Amino acid sequence: MNVRRSAAVLAAIGVIAAAAPAMAASPSPSPSKALPSGLYGSADPKYDGVWRQSLALLAQRTVGVRPAAEAVDWLVGQQCANGGFAAYRPDPGKTCEATGAQADTNSTAAAVQALHALGEHDGEVHKAVVWLKMMQNKDGGWSYTPGSPSDTNSTSVVIGALAAAGEQPLQLRTEGRTPAELLAKWSIPCDEDGGGALAYQPDKKGELAANADATAAGVLGALGKGFVTTAGKAVEEGNACADSGKPLTPREIARNGAAYLADEMHDTAHLTSALPGAKDQPDYGNTADAVVALAAQGRMRQAREPYAWLVTNSARWAKQSGPAAYAQLILAAHAMGADPHDSGGTDLVKALDATGPAPQTARATGAETERAEHDSGTKATKVWWIVGTGLVAGIGIGFLLSGRRRKQQP
Repeated sequence: MNVRRSAAVLAAIGVIAAAAPAMAASPSPSPSKALPSGLYGSADPKYDGVWRQSLALLAQRTVGVRPAAEAVDWLVGQQCANGGFAAYRPDPGKTCEATGAQADTNSTAAAVQALHALGEHDGEVHKAVVWLKMMQNKDGGWSYTPGSPSDTNSTSVVIGALAAAGEQPLQLRTEGRTPAELLAKWSIPCDEDGGGALAYQPDKKGELAANADATAAGVLGALGKGFVTTAGKAVEEGNACADSGKPLTPREIARNGAAYLADEMHDTAHLTSALPGAKDQPDYGNTADAVVALAAQGRMRQAREPYAWLVTNSARWAKQSGPAAYAQLILAAHAMGADPHDSGGTDLVKALDATGPAPQTARATGAETERAEHDSGTKATKVWWIVGTGLVAGIGIGFLLSGRRRKQQP
């Protein structure tokens, strides 16, 4: 879940590690004191209301949960007349312009993925897709707010949304340039520091600096995938960056980016926070997103240890951070083919459900059926338990979205 926030904004909303969208140049206005009943989470939604709601609904739908109607209605009601979504629209009875709520690409892209997955919202999805296409910059990418410079994270989350809606975003041209060309341009050459990684965006001198968050986002973007993904075709898992001397293809961008992420997590099994004052602190959200990126690129073996680390260490972070964090962990489990109902003793799905209105229904998933058999002491469950235990041992018990924090280039 590829998003960036400044330390000042994080402090303002009291969230240090939760998934949240990139900070807008002109953030949405403050919400009313009483939070909407359909909203997930209890924190101020000023900067991430649509983002966290979208991730929550998307994660629920991914595991077969039918969200509460009021939760879906709240998200639908956040859409502006132009088709975009702002981070938070405090009064849906008034236009976005009247309330100062400015549509941004990250909120809109997250909403597109959620509403498309939920179904029965083709009209809203179409309007949002049209708006996103109109916001493409001349360099082929997207910025957080219209008119700002493109960045890897926003470009990638939009690619994922358009792909989910059935578009072919990597080849979407404006001024003759495509998103794929932009990502290739910002992929750091193998012979430079941070080779293989992607930069958030060039600095004022045009220099590129490796950014793990942008890299995880860029891997999914280059693969043309959104927040929900499963394991890609297995690939050779060497950590070496490969450079053919030609402009990188999307597949090569993803390969090199994934190799960089695997190398970054090789010693600690997690990424480290780049936030000021958080030296040597784990970055749970970005680690979850990196797991999704590695799995999507086919590097399941290299994703297992970071995933195992999340299973063991992320419960407290998710509880403190709220619905978007639970959603990131659920989507990481989904990408790994793991059971989000049993993550280090935590039922991530129930924990997410508890942060908002009770969902309507949950279809009986394979994991739930097996759990029921276990409770009744059936032989089938005992067999599953043995298999499951072996799997956990085998993987060493291993996001868009912050969560994902962008370290903005100077």
